[in-house]
Amino acid sequence: MAMHITGDPAADDLLDRDDNALLIGMTLDQQIPMEKAFSGPAVIAERMGGRFDVAAIAAMDTDAFVALCSRPPAVHRFPGSMGKRVQQVASALVEDYAGAAANIWAGVDDAATVLKRLKALPGFGDQKARIFLALIAKQRGVRPTGWEAAAGDYAAAGHRSVADVTDEASLQQVRAYKKEQKAAAKAAAADKS
Repeated sequence: MAMHITGDPAADDLLDRDDNALLIGMTLDQQIPMEKAFSGPAVIAERMGGRFDVAAIAAMDTDAFVALCSRPPAVHRFPGSMGKRVQQVASALVEDYAGAAANIWAGVDDAATVLKRLKALPGFGDQKARIFLALIAKQRGVRPTGWEAAAGDYAAAGHRSVADVTDEASLQQVRAYKKEQKAAAKAAAADKS
């Protein structure tokens, strides 16, 4: 299944063919629209000579990489902290997984192990790791044993996260779901006070 997350065919193509780019898009997916987050790897690639290369990102001077991420239009709303985070994830991929995100799950038929590896990445808390596990299961066909239980609610049918975005209509459904969840959380918080 081809990726349709960003609305930009070239950025989606990069996500579709490069697991590292997909993982970095997930890294960037916080406090900005998901289309912008998942477009980040294409912007980084363009600024680094047209190739998305985690080894080159990891090896780059941190200040220089942050400057690359900060150039308008910035890769993220918080280009300094998120540029550092991207570089940390790239370094983890190089050091722990031979520079390939697929090595996090390749040959592993236990979703709990994959989830544990994802949660060990810089910036990947429980929710982000579960969403990414659902994303690779639903859109990459990576389904280690127990993936539904490990991904939790994100494994369910419906439109809860980026894992369920396959076109513009599903993107809008995910956005509506997130808006409902925020409103419900806000109402619950107001009831407590």
